[in-house]
Amino acid sequence: MRPAVLAALPLALLSVPAVQAQEADRFTLRLGALNADAETTLSASTTYQDQPYRFSETFDFGSEEWVPRVDGVFRMGDRHRLVFDYFNYDKKRRETLGEDISFDATTIPAGSYAEAELDFQLATLVYDFAVVENDSFSLGLQIGAEWAKATASLVAEAGDDRWTDSASEDGYAPVVGVRFTARPGDRWLLNLQGQYLDADWGDFDDYDGSITRANAIAEYRFTPNFGLFAGYEWYRLDVKREVSGDGLGNGIVGWDQRFKGPVVGVTLAF
Repeated sequence: MRPAVLAALPLALLSVPAVQAQEADRFTLRLGALNADAETTLSASTTYQDQPYRFSETFDFGSEEWVPRVDGVFRMGDRHRLVFDYFNYDKKRRETLGEDISFDATTIPAGSYAEAELDFQLATLVYDFAVVENDSFSLGLQIGAEWAKATASLVAEAGDDRWTDSASEDGYAPVVGVRFTARPGDRWLLNLQGQYLDADWGDFDDYDGSITRANAIAEYRFTPNFGLFAGYEWYRLDVKREVSGDGLGNGIVGWDQRFKGPVVGVTLAF
């Protein structure tokens, strides 16, 4: 029996799941969706006739929205990676009058409405260098570029009158980040990542502020090439801009936009 056992040993070793070697994947693509809860805070401040005036209001776009999220990793060597991701939040909110509203000689008829839409896109491409790399975990430092675009529009209709307006801003800037990846088991992967961008670093016109991002996912591989992941994502866009008040003095307008929520998806590895 002993020679038979020795003869079977190489076959047994070959049958060990190849997922143990998934760290050597050349390319990993994660396609998922974020159940985003968005919160917006608009603020403004100015000084008029030596008196300070400030305004701040927080509002949301209603219920959570499932939005697309894509990220991937291209390994160029044991310690060298290119990491990219893309996120898009597009949500509308509509408010409609259920009955007439009158003031002075003006009546706004029932059925009049106002509809706001926010479209926010964020894409990142960074070079990741693993300062620590072994079979159990990896710690990487990141530097690259991030592109952001925000488009807001408003449509209002009252009787025969209709009013529309929209604004769009976009720009790019260098981004820095850190990544930690651990493998607690043959089929499991845990990944944590944080990134930061300062608007002063790049092409964001006269905006001042920052974009901060953090996420954590747990991934399970069913095969070396296919798996599922779940986790949590958090974004914050905090920007300010100086404006001229045309006789009312100069002021500052601020926009604090936050997205957060669970994320789920599939992993494809090659």
